[in-house]
Formats: sequence, structure tokens, C-alpha cells
Amino acid sequence: MIRQNEKRENEPLLAVLMDNIRSAWNVGSILRSADGFGFTHAYLCGITPTPEVDAVRKTALGAEEFVTWSHHQDAVKLVKGLQNEGWKILALEDDEQASAISQFTYTQLPNPVALIVGSEVTGIDPDLLTLADEIIYIPMRGEKRSFNVANAFSIAAYALVEQNR
Repeated sequence: MIRQNEKRENEPLLAVLMDNIRSAWNVGSILRSADGFGFTHAYLCGITPTPEVDAVRKTALGAEEFVTWSHHQDAVKLVKGLQNEGWKILALEDDEQASAISQFTYTQLPNPVALIVGSEVTGIDPDLLTLADEIIYIPMRGEKRSFNVANAFSIAAYALVEQNR
């Protein structure tokens, strides 16, 4: 059973950074999941469509009203600015330096936290990976080496929120 409004006191401030996500439907789905897991802001970077696009709004089903969002052309500049403000940056990517998400909890990091997800075709920009405080991945058992970006975000968001309880 899903219960509404399970936000706990002293939970970290969470944001998602979508870098060059091509699909408006994936963006809407991520916004909807972000709201469900208590993320409060979405940074939409590069070519990522905004909720001004009908397909984003249709898929988000109103979540864009609860998760504030902003568009930024340069994700690297944005991340540097967030880090200067005290944000810790997590990147969700299958990378040699990544740790399995099951081995990581964001209680290891102080507030606030931004989780980067990137292009399904090219992954997260290497310059963003270099800036990330931690790189995490979702272990896979099948032959296909990736999840749909919206599904991957939902899995990671759930794991991070649940591991923090």
C-alpha cells in the first residue's frame, strides 16, 4: 500500500538533474517519480524538454506543479555552482569508478543532494562524472546493459530514500 505524505523530518533536500534527456515522456515520468519520492526540484539541462512541452505535462500528470523546475543550458556550470552552495552531487551511471547503489546511502552525504541522470544513448557527460562526489550504478542481471532512464531514476530514487530511513 502506498501512503501519502510520508515525508520524514530531517530528510535531505533532494533534486534531480536531467542532462540531455531527449524524450519528453521520460522527463514527465521522472518528474512524476521525483514527486513521489520527495524530490523538490528538477534541473533540466541541455536539450532536456521542459514542462512547457505538452508531452512532458501529459506524462507528469501534474507533478510539475509540485516539483519546481528550472532549465539550464550548461550542466557543468550548474553543478559547479551547486557544489559551491554545499550540494553533494551523485551521478547514476555504469562506470568503472561507480559503486553499487546497494552499497551507498545518501546519509553518507550532508544535505542537499542532486542526482544526475543522463542521455540514454551517450550516458552522463564525462565532465559531469568528473565533478560528481559519488557515482552509483544499478546492478543488472540480464544481457541488456541499461534500463530506461525514467525507470533507472525511479529505482535509484527508491533505493536512496529507503536506505535513508
